Amino acid sequence: MGQKLAVLVALLLVLSLPFLVRGMAGQSTPAAAAKGKNVPKLVIVTPHVEQIRSEFGAAFSRWYERTQGSPVVVDWRAPGGTSDIMKQLESTLEAAAKNGQIDDKGVAQPGSAGFDLFFGGGSFEHGKLKEEKKVRVTADKTVTYRLGQPANFDKATLVGWYGEKNKIGEQNLYDPEQYWIGTALSGFGIVYNRDVLARLGLPEPKSFTDLCDFRMFNMVALADGRQSGSVTTTYDSIMNKEGWDKGWRTLREMCANARYFASSSTKPPIDVSQGEAAAGMAIDFYGRSQAQMLMKPGMDPKSVRVGYVDPEGAVYIDADPCSILNGTSNFDLSKKFIEFCLTEEAQALWQFHNLQSVKADPAYPKTPDGRLFGPDEYELRRMPVRPVMYEKYAALMVDQTNPFKIASDVPLRGWRSAIAPMMAAFGIDTVSELRDAWQALNAARAASASGKFPSATLTEMERLFYAMPMHTMKDGTQLEFTEENYKTIKTDANWAKDLDHGKRSLIAYTQFFRDSYRRVSVLAGEKSGAGR
Repeated sequence: MGQKLAVLVALLLVLSLPFLVRGMAGQSTPAAAAKGKNVPKLVIVTPHVEQIRSEFGAAFSRWYERTQGSPVVVDWRAPGGTSDIMKQLESTLEAAAKNGQIDDKGVAQPGSAGFDLFFGGGSFEHGKLKEEKKVRVTADKTVTYRLGQPANFDKATLVGWYGEKNKIGEQNLYDPEQYWIGTALSGFGIVYNRDVLARLGLPEPKSFTDLCDFRMFNMVALADGRQSGSVTTTYDSIMNKEGWDKGWRTLREMCANARYFASSSTKPPIDVSQGEAAAGMAIDFYGRSQAQMLMKPGMDPKSVRVGYVDPEGAVYIDADPCSILNGTSNFDLSKKFIEFCLTEEAQALWQFHNLQSVKADPAYPKTPDGRLFGPDEYELRRMPVRPVMYEKYAALMVDQTNPFKIASDVPLRGWRSAIAPMMAAFGIDTVSELRDAWQALNAARAASASGKFPSATLTEMERLFYAMPMHTMKDGTQLEFTEENYKTIKTDANWAKDLDHGKRSLIAYTQFFRDSYRRVSVLAGEKSGAGR
């Protein structure tokens, strides 16, 4: 009996261990909680990886105790990517409004957001925090509110952090109304595998259009823009640089070469590193980190099998923000975290070497209590947002890149909202037909070049492959999906929120592309010499 009981107790301990660990994992300073019930706690929701959470949680705890004279507990919540977090915030605050936790001025009760801060992601998603939401709570009452609230730093503080100019390229470093504050910078480029490219007989890519080469067929790693806001930002940079016609053409050809469409932006760099793909789209720090993991001391970076490139003329730099949520439990503590993130010691966490690899040097920058600048363990390979870091510490950074010098100044064209739904329609949800048509089209191009395929038929195949659909308006009229008509179509469809007309429009687009691709394949089969 005693033996059975011991086995049962052991089994229960094993089963409960994941839950115990999970409960402890979110806190960066769990020991502080034992010092007293009045220890402040900051709950941060983030898409950031564990390495960032670990370094920033520990560093903030040290900084807060040094500057405020008391410990703090950081409770990290990482439910998924940026899109997942936005959905959760929208759902939580909508429920709060319906439960009477948001007043007539749109102010949510402390704690009703479930989190205090939203840390990480792109400026586009964080910009949505200041959009007005309306919820009908009774038959005659509607509550209007926002998901975020302004941080309310004074102008002198912002100028001290960013300088007089709130810009990098065409992008803001912080929201003018302070609904989000940039704490780091993200670039978007191409990660590639030199060994795989050599086997394919291809040079290292220098531009996004290099991913459209048919020799890359089934060897390009892409992520689904519906699941990742950062990936959509990358696709948007292509549209901004290339323009409407060439931009859509480039995205479609990349989709045709795609090996898959991952749900996370972290998967393509890993698979490229492992040789599962020749190249892929990547946020800069993911691409550089994969190369860093393979580099041995003294190794020439160009000899490492993984490389990363910021395409010339299309380096899109975006702020990686932190935002205070409407319904935070502790506004002042949330503001303190943002203040910490903009200190030089916190900015150094993004790009300095880890302390294990730093040699003792009296001139090396230190915190007021004598601790060296830099992360304890993980080299995060992110770009600091403050210009002063590149002026004072460029030589100490892992990556010798100044984003303020390479950022593209191509104006934003306002087409971002179409990218995820249209890529789904012409690439992701029609991938089988797209690949067949792409193979048929390229075989026809090769045959036509040697005079073995009718040029008129090839012209028709090209037209069908790159065609864009007609959009049916709510009143029944139709508009071509063109640059000139886009604003009207965008307003009419409202794809993200209109569960009736918007969704029916997407279904119609998808069917249009599927039929067009099938027709391309049919035309290829009808003419001798086309091959497949």
